[in-house]
Amino acid sequence: MKLTGKKVLVFGAGISGIGAADLLCQVQAVPVIYDGNEKLTEEEVLAKLQNPSGASAVLGELPDSLLDQVELAVLSPGVPTDLEEVKRIRAKGIPVWGEVELAWQMGKGKVMAITGTNGKTTTTALTGQIMKDYFPDVYIVGNIGTPYTSCALKMTQDTVTVAEISSFQLETIQEFAPRVSAILNITEDHLNRHHTMEEYIRVKELITCNQGKEDVCVLNYEDPVLRQFGEEQKERIGITYFSSLRELPQGVFLRGSQIILRENGKETAVTDTGSLKILGRHNHENVMAAIAIARAAGVPVERIKKTVENFRAVPHRIEYVTEKNGVVYYNDSKGTNPDAAIKGIQAMDRPTLLIGGGYDKQSEYTEWINSFDGKVRCLVLIGQTREKIQEAAKACGFTDTILADSLEEAVKICAAKAKPGDAVLLSPACASWGQFDNYEQRGDKFKEYVNRL
Repeated sequence: MKLTGKKVLVFGAGISGIGAADLLCQVQAVPVIYDGNEKLTEEEVLAKLQNPSGASAVLGELPDSLLDQVELAVLSPGVPTDLEEVKRIRAKGIPVWGEVELAWQMGKGKVMAITGTNGKTTTTALTGQIMKDYFPDVYIVGNIGTPYTSCALKMTQDTVTVAEISSFQLETIQEFAPRVSAILNITEDHLNRHHTMEEYIRVKELITCNQGKEDVCVLNYEDPVLRQFGEEQKERIGITYFSSLRELPQGVFLRGSQIILRENGKETAVTDTGSLKILGRHNHENVMAAIAIARAAGVPVERIKKTVENFRAVPHRIEYVTEKNGVVYYNDSKGTNPDAAIKGIQAMDRPTLLIGGGYDKQSEYTEWINSFDGKVRCLVLIGQTREKIQEAAKACGFTDTILADSLEEAVKICAAKAKPGDAVLLSPACASWGQFDNYEQRGDKFKEYVNRL
């Protein structure tokens, strides 16, 4: 769709919405930024744009008169697609894109797109670094922090883009077609948005919907949903599996401590887990996924090996903070659901005081609590879910829980109770909303409170 001169509704005035509006201004479209927050002012919204010329903002109610004028709507990822306003837009026959679709339509080059419930950010960061170390023109975008739209117009046919894509972003793709896609795993998450696991799975699998035979999808063989999906799709697209539990006839797998690549009957030992700087089996899976993506993109094994062995953990994912009085502190604020938080616990190799709780995404916590496996000395709970998690813990026979009114108080409680040789781990199993703007802010505050002890 040629957008020059066309009026486009941008739904949402956050980072993604502003990124989309900036791009639309650059291609000489006429963006109208809409946000239901009546406390905002048009001046505040437009001030966020790099060049607001031609742009406008509408706040509060979404008028029908505006919908009669626009030719396209671009939804921010945080806008649920079942909102009444979105239904009204679709009822008018207006095409609905997300920020990812807009960037894809405007961008060029090859895209590596990564989704999954857990491990997206680490895998995207590592894959991006492998690409940067080999290709001359690389962008790392999406849910990792840099809006895809902010880079789209800089891309050429030689550009390689590595994108972290959430389920929220996948809901609104139309023609988005990555050269290589990856679905790392699927576990319960965002049911407050998608309502059922069936819908959540369907949306995650949309990342492949426009791929063809020449394209590749990387899948976790140990996820039964993805294994089945790969079998169903193998005639349509290229499928590559990775596994941490068994050897594969083709793909990337773990043999003891060695990560093995098997391609066309040839076997190559890429690296050893002891040579990696990131901890835990889940991170070994992230490394295997990145290797598979990089090989599909044509990166030589020796170049992949060098990058993966030098790669360090991304902030907020089992991130070492400091050691005080013989107690080691780890920030796993990105553990925003129970399955991610299980990975955090599994990575600990010492008695642990665990800080959990936050915004309620309608998750179940039993499996997380049962994963403590004698490692967790005490569970300190904060946020909206603290009583819910405490009850779940009691039902599982775990009674060493303390309710705290704030993250700062939780840190102080853990510091007082910890003994030399212990670890204190922030791995909340919940989103940060309500207390913090995002998991990054929560993790930064944790590090600040720890360093002030």
